Amino acid sequence: MNATDFIPQRRTLALVAWVVLLGFFFANVEIQIEGSAGWAANLPTWRIEKHWLLDLFWGGRPMTGYHAWVFPFVALFFHLPVVFNGQWSWRIEARIIACIMVFWLVEDFLWFVLNPAYGIAKFTPANVPWHIHWAAFAPTDYWTMSAAAVVLFFLSRTRIVAR
Repeated sequence: MNATDFIPQRRTLALVAWVVLLGFFFANVEIQIEGSAGWAANLPTWRIEKHWLLDLFWGGRPMTGYHAWVFPFVALFFHLPVVFNGQWSWRIEARIIACIMVFWLVEDFLWFVLNPAYGIAKFTPANVPWHIHWAAFAPTDYWTMSAAAVVLFFLSRTRIVAR
């Protein structure tokens, strides 16, 4: 192995670090928007509290107008380099989706850590009713999305997925 063999790993680590930084900034934005009332509980937006599709795709959380706009906005934003460069492939898409997953995981966790109304001590099922399903010390979304992101990062770096 020579030094150039490590360049792709460095680029991936730099990308993940950048996504973590983006998550940090957006967590702070959401803290300013939501305050102590997570999942847009006190925002002037519409809400769908119960629906079988929410159980299937949304972890049982309510769908709000805020989230209906912010989630696609972030997804579109992460796709900007593809539009800007005019290049797309399944490998690039796998990496983008992995980045989106890491972004939301980091943003969500930092919302609790940095929020003066919460802190890490209140990151529990009793204090976070909008994360309905937990495994060990974290919402199940964290575990499934982390695993999916790792797989997608791996696939984006291999020849298994077509360019």
